[in-house]
Amino acid sequence: MQELGRLEDLPKDYVQDLRELNLVPLWPSLRGVLPPKVPTRQTQPTCWAYKDIKPLLLKAGELTPIEKAERRVLVLANPGHGLEKMQASAAMYLGMQLLMPGEWAPSHRHTPNAVRMVVEGEGAWTTVDGEKCPMSRGDLILTPTGLWHEHGHDGTEPVIWLDVLDLPLVYYMEASYHINGERQTVVPGQGDKQYARGGVVPSHVFERSKKAYPMLRYAWTDAKAALESLASDNAALEHVQVTYTNPETGGDAENILGFYALMLRPGQTLRLPARSPAQVFHVIEGAVQAQIVASTFTLAEADTCCAPGYEAVTLTNLNASQPAFLFIADESPLHRKLGVYENRG
Repeated sequence: MQELGRLEDLPKDYVQDLRELNLVPLWPSLRGVLPPKVPTRQTQPTCWAYKDIKPLLLKAGELTPIEKAERRVLVLANPGHGLEKMQASAAMYLGMQLLMPGEWAPSHRHTPNAVRMVVEGEGAWTTVDGEKCPMSRGDLILTPTGLWHEHGHDGTEPVIWLDVLDLPLVYYMEASYHINGERQTVVPGQGDKQYARGGVVPSHVFERSKKAYPMLRYAWTDAKAALESLASDNAALEHVQVTYTNPETGGDAENILGFYALMLRPGQTLRLPARSPAQVFHVIEGAVQAQIVASTFTLAEADTCCAPGYEAVTLTNLNASQPAFLFIADESPLHRKLGVYENRG
């Protein structure tokens, strides 16, 4: 490949003249922004162990009342992007959020899309667009862009969940902001849609809700049962995975990030192909080893790790007698909309 001219090869007075006019020569940086074959990636393979996070999160509960935090979160920051950027990948933000018994995280709405994957505890709820969604371990709760949402806790033990947002993308677009609101009036419904379990949708001869997000709560009991049924009905199926979708359109549950649940059979090793989007893996049940580039992570329940795009990932269930279950988030919907999605095998 031909070597291009460097900035230091140019006369200093010429470079200064360019800078005074807010101009920059492209050729010294061309290989950096358009590298050959594989993009330049800042996302590094990174693991966050829940056993390390939980005591620090509970300590945050002692140090900072909810009124002073609004959202009491420890951000899972990828060092490749710099901790101050508070991002796990180019388009994904991760945070572990704590809500103590009796607390209320006030109603607001914001431009980034968000989901909540419940890690531990019972008795909490999230009201989204008026629907009060109960939160149990493994449940996925949507709080999409522009929808009012608030969190409360009627139980007796701390509740912790994993936040996944497209905040880095929205912030980069200079479109990130929030609006505070009043406590919501609860309307009928718990965020889930019973009809979705039957594989049916409302007939179009009737008036549908016209909501962009008709389903807001995806119960783990339903997702787990679907995975177990899929595995049982297809004994030779290697990749036992389901996608969280909009039950009325069949599209992705949200429009920027994709969300999935994966089951590894007892003792199974599964290679995931090298695809363009970055991925996040969170263990709901079991123990899993993740091989990502040169890094090997041993993940216990509630541990989380991140893999850069364009790299294969190998997952191994460390239990020879019980299946393991993972929640996965990735940037696939965004990549497909932009026309840059690739599967390199």
